Amino acid sequence: MKTLAFILTIAGVVCAETAPAQTAHAEVARWQRQAQHVTIIRDDWGIAHVYGKTDADAVFGMIFAQAEDDFNRVETNYINAMGRLAEAEGEAQVYRDLRMKLFIDPDSMKVKYAASPAWLKKLMDAWADGLNYYLYTHPQVKPRVITHFEPWMALTFSEGSIGGDIETVSMDQLESFYGNRPETAPPVGSGVDDDEPRGSNGIAIAPSNTVSHHALLLINPHTSFFFRAELQMVSDEGLDAYGAVTWGQFFVYQGFNPRAGWMHTSSNVDDVDEYLETVTRKGGTYYYRYGTKELPVGSRTISVKYRTATGMAQKVFTVYRTQHGPIVRKVGDRWVSVRMMQEPMRALIQSYSRTKARSYQAFRHTMELHTNSSNNTIFADGDGDIAYFHANFIPRRDTRFDWSKPVDGSDPATDWHGLLSIDQSPHLLNPPNGWLFNSNNAPWSAAGAYSPKKADFPAYVDMGSESARGLHAIRVLRDKTDFTLESLISAAYDSYLTAFERMMPPLIEAYDALPASDPMKARLSDQVALLRGWDYRWSVSSVPTSLAVFWGQELGRRVSAEARSADLGVDEYAITRATASERLEALATASDKLAANFGSWRTPWGDINRFQRLTGDIVQPFNDSGPSIPVGFTSARWGSLASFGARAYPGTKKWYGTSGNSFVAVVEFGDSVRAKAVTAGGESGDPASPHFNDQAERYSTGALRDVYFYRSQLTGHTEREYHPGK
Repeated sequence: MKTLAFILTIAGVVCAETAPAQTAHAEVARWQRQAQHVTIIRDDWGIAHVYGKTDADAVFGMIFAQAEDDFNRVETNYINAMGRLAEAEGEAQVYRDLRMKLFIDPDSMKVKYAASPAWLKKLMDAWADGLNYYLYTHPQVKPRVITHFEPWMALTFSEGSIGGDIETVSMDQLESFYGNRPETAPPVGSGVDDDEPRGSNGIAIAPSNTVSHHALLLINPHTSFFFRAELQMVSDEGLDAYGAVTWGQFFVYQGFNPRAGWMHTSSNVDDVDEYLETVTRKGGTYYYRYGTKELPVGSRTISVKYRTATGMAQKVFTVYRTQHGPIVRKVGDRWVSVRMMQEPMRALIQSYSRTKARSYQAFRHTMELHTNSSNNTIFADGDGDIAYFHANFIPRRDTRFDWSKPVDGSDPATDWHGLLSIDQSPHLLNPPNGWLFNSNNAPWSAAGAYSPKKADFPAYVDMGSESARGLHAIRVLRDKTDFTLESLISAAYDSYLTAFERMMPPLIEAYDALPASDPMKARLSDQVALLRGWDYRWSVSSVPTSLAVFWGQELGRRVSAEARSADLGVDEYAITRATASERLEALATASDKLAANFGSWRTPWGDINRFQRLTGDIVQPFNDSGPSIPVGFTSARWGSLASFGARAYPGTKKWYGTSGNSFVAVVEFGDSVRAKAVTAGGESGDPASPHFNDQAERYSTGALRDVYFYRSQLTGHTEREYHPGK
């Protein structure tokens, strides 16, 4: 008996040790079989065109191709989405991780995965398999945190915007509440140098306004550089989408298919609400008031791991929530909860299914899911339809309350009452003027005289105003009826700076009003003469652009505290309320800064404003002694449609861009699709790749390249054709 027991024990050990190996072998064999159903063609720009028998095959191949191009960015997006950044970067990221974990819980995501429709599960399975197969075939790649991807993880990052709604929660206030420390007040005047407008440009032109009588679409997201890949994914099941893909996601976020295209722009909708909760403690339990009731505050424990010099450590938090959402901060003696859209499975369904929509009605059907929460959408299709959809998630609220501020959570009247439908939101379909656009401005000018009317909607539908880019878009769109693909590119790179059209006259008036004896009269004579004759257009050779941008920044810095006190934007305050002396002194200081940094205030803009990509790091280092390229377009702050958010960095005098135009595409729809595009820098994140920086010159000049949308167009433009892993 003892011998038999010993033999059985040994057999059990052997089975236990060989089962994982057998499972791993079977998994690898499955990956290899699926890889044979996928063909990746790299064109002469390194862009992946992925062809699969099924949609799942295409997902497997496109995520494998993304990992080839920049696995670090793929992994980092999911490290951040799951609240695991501190495991890679240390204790400084603990509260960023805590913020994510308040909203994204792995156990909840696993339940949602299990409840997903079968077709979506197949895509999530293929997504995880593609990444795991990449790691298997590239053992030299060492993940920072995620060594094995699981299908449910795709649900943690299901909406492709650069800054999700979760990022509206202040980390400083979150740390103050859960870390029991005072808030850190920002220094006076902070933020001016980084006051770069976030968002994008989208323009749709109807056939009535084009030479070809086909609809045109401009796709121009403004994000941090290298935030998205450019690729195409095709299957025998009807998938054929091309465009910008946020690293790690398995759907084209902004792009087009053979019959339709879509462009998302950040909205000014109020889609996130804060509630002031009246909390009391009784017998060791917290309660919050809701109407005449006192309800128990929910609580759970969250552990956040973080890397240290000697290994992993962790911090454990007891976190709280009410029926409105998690508690994120405190105001006086009241806790603040936050409510936002949390529908990851529906969001993933919408994000993927819209890529297969080939008509206005089909696309609108995907919008009925209402999970593209913080974005407006510009649409065009081969039937000649153009459309504007306002933010896709707008809770219906009682208009007696000011929803721009926290509302009383104890008052049931502050509850949400469902969502506004598409027809109850600002919406446009084929306006008679033949064009529509959005540049992160309010929708009240989206189609000129045919725009939605502000008075027809609740204030919370859009909290924004007109922007300098919005005024610029109207300028290049109105009264033009002969658009072509090429002239739409020209419009997207039009060099006029609308902000200075308003800012410059008061400066010149202030100078003209100076008495001849004032020392400023002589000191600023040459600068004002140059600005007086300026046509408000940027170029790499423009000295007035340098002077105007430095002056605008300096003036904004000087009036920033006053602008906050007046509850006005810095630039609006500078235009309407700055004093004559503030305007003139800012010009003198700007001149001095230019002279100190570049030898003369007469420095051409291109000598200052540069594009540089030296490494594959997510946070780029900059060096004045390294190679860089001049860029003519400016910050969107000044009204430049082609946006380049640049500034000086420690150790540099030149300004280097990190955000703005990141992907630009123009598309013509008809019996077939014709498109041109450019991606900031290049497709690969590897400095050794020929495609690391091969689009930089084109990017800086707006010289968009042809898109090879049809497989036949890849003939003569193919660099490599292969199955994943080969």
